[in-house]
Amino acid sequence: MTESSTHRTIAAVWRIESARLIAGLTRFVRDVGLAEELAQDALVAALERWPGAGVPENPGAWLMAAAKHRAIDRMRRDKLLEGKHQELGHMLEVQGRGARDLETALDEDLGDDLLRLVFIACHPVLSSEARVALTLRLLGGLTTGEIARAFLVPEPTIAQRIVRAKRTLSEAGVPFEVPRGEALTARLASVLEVIYLIFNEGYSATAGDDWMRPALCEDALRLGRIVAGLVPDEPEVHGLVGLMEIQASRARARRGPSGEPVLLLEQNRALWDRLLIRRGLQALERAEALGGARGPYALQAAIAACHARAGSAEQTDWTRMAALYAVLAEVAPSPVVELNRAVAVSMASGPAAGLVLVDELMADGALEGYHLLPSVRGDLLFKLGRFAEARDAFELAASLTRNARERDLLLERAAACARPDPA
Repeated sequence: MTESSTHRTIAAVWRIESARLIAGLTRFVRDVGLAEELAQDALVAALERWPGAGVPENPGAWLMAAAKHRAIDRMRRDKLLEGKHQELGHMLEVQGRGARDLETALDEDLGDDLLRLVFIACHPVLSSEARVALTLRLLGGLTTGEIARAFLVPEPTIAQRIVRAKRTLSEAGVPFEVPRGEALTARLASVLEVIYLIFNEGYSATAGDDWMRPALCEDALRLGRIVAGLVPDEPEVHGLVGLMEIQASRARARRGPSGEPVLLLEQNRALWDRLLIRRGLQALERAEALGGARGPYALQAAIAACHARAGSAEQTDWTRMAALYAVLAEVAPSPVVELNRAVAVSMASGPAAGLVLVDELMADGALEGYHLLPSVRGDLLFKLGRFAEARDAFELAASLTRNARERDLLLERAAACARPDPA
């Protein structure tokens, strides 16, 4: 194996194993910042040794062993080893497992450790931006540079967010534990929000020259599947995974040959990934079987399933979709949900019915500055033959979006209003 291929292997191993590594270390050192530092030390050791010695048969175990040795060495230097041994021994004795050596203790309960790390990275004490950055760093295995490029943010900004997040967690004394009872529900909502924020940024990039960033969708899906495996009885986790699987199934159809956006109703459904659709529908069924049919993510997954089950836009059950949006508006009211409901109503009952709802949102002002509101309005006006008003709406939408691909599409639609083709 060449040095370059070894480095690629190390990068892949790190992406897979880093979260487990950091989680196991955090349980022992009780400091997520120090745990990540120790894990990074192990990565550096791998970069130094594996090109010459070869990739070990179990690279994850090698990294864990290297990190553990560094943790022990550090504690010896800080003269804390004896106290930590006593603390760990007491913990093991309380749990009725008897005294075991330090290395064995660090290897235990990796699944529980990973779940604890998920709740730390997504803790509500952190800002939304900090939670996203820290989650991608600790659980996604991304470098600071990769996160910065994904979100089109300067690398020093991401680095500062991560440093501040770790400091905030330390100063707040956030415990390394899985919350229980009502606290679990509230904290899990924060975890799912972070994962879906990551997915959405990959699915419809808010800024830049690309319509999509598939790598972020893949990271979010991987994180969602991990959490679903860790808390299999929580219906909303499966609802979110189902939603992401179904939406991700459209990825190939959402872009044209030159990377231009292709809207949902114009997509070639033969390009939709049927495996992802099946997985998404199975996850939705699991959420519903667990009693979570009215959960916000499960409802959104059910809406996405209406598209996935239809062979064409015309075959879509728009009436059911409008009804699902009405329920979603009760469960998780927001103007964005109302905008989506307006689209479904327009498809089920005609553009005039949808325009009434859109104009109510325009008058309300809650979505001022949100480019999709005038975009939807332009589409409905176009269908009603009000082409001059449609052009103005599309031009307004184009001025509000920060995504170059989307801006081009909206300007094309505005130009088309001057030469409407009923066909």
